[in-house]
Amino acid sequence: MLLPALSDDVDWSVCVRDATSSQVLASVEPDRVSRTASIGKLFLLIEIARRSEEGTLDLAERLARTPDVAVAESGLWYLLRQDSLAIDDLCWLVGGFSDNYATNVLVRHVGIDAIAATTASLGFERSALLDIVRDDRGPEHPWTLSAGCAGELSDLMARLHRDEIVSADVSARVLRWIAANADLSMVAAAFGLDPLAHADPDRGITLVNKTGTISTVRADVGVVAGPEARVAYAVLASWSEEAPDDPRDRVLADMAAVGAVLRSHVAG
Repeated sequence: MLLPALSDDVDWSVCVRDATSSQVLASVEPDRVSRTASIGKLFLLIEIARRSEEGTLDLAERLARTPDVAVAESGLWYLLRQDSLAIDDLCWLVGGFSDNYATNVLVRHVGIDAIAATTASLGFERSALLDIVRDDRGPEHPWTLSAGCAGELSDLMARLHRDEIVSADVSARVLRWIAANADLSMVAAAFGLDPLAHADPDRGITLVNKTGTISTVRADVGVVAGPEARVAYAVLASWSEEAPDDPRDRVLADMAAVGAVLRSHVAG
């Protein structure tokens, strides 16, 4: 698989795998660790699904939002009147709209150390959720919300696809939550799918993905399946806040160009 040229003033980490065999089909700096914004919320969802399966967490339990974990904008819960929601509903908000308020309430409930322990037990050394979402991040806090590399994150998506993350039921539940993701602005832009309904085949393509966005990061990880192949991908782009030119438009175009290669590969 030949990837398109990518903007050379951006730090890229890219890895595309056959989702069935995990064979690497293409890569660019797959071991480079960078900020991954909301991608790390995948590890939160895995921990919640794991505890649900073992019976130590009830997805019907309602959790309340409180001002101490409130964050500005992002997601839907901050717009809603309900001050408490079931854990399952909060996971749908995280999977569908990367809801920061829901994320923080869930992290407070299960604990960042427990999430880290499960992440490490699954063999991930460079990729993790490091903290809650914060409006202001100081020197006393972890350096970023989440970090990771494309090699590990594409492997995570392939293993979810193969039902290998904790168990078949845990993998399937996590994939259902993120199948609601409404952000198809990056790699997935090339597939031409309905952003609100793409968990079932459309034009012969099925997509499950999770994205992450901050001012200096665009990240997209997922599994895309078509009649010819199934691939797991991770495309991470980051740049300096001091960059003389804002590269976001070029980054999005580059990510869509990667998506076009994936579309050709899976759809023929």
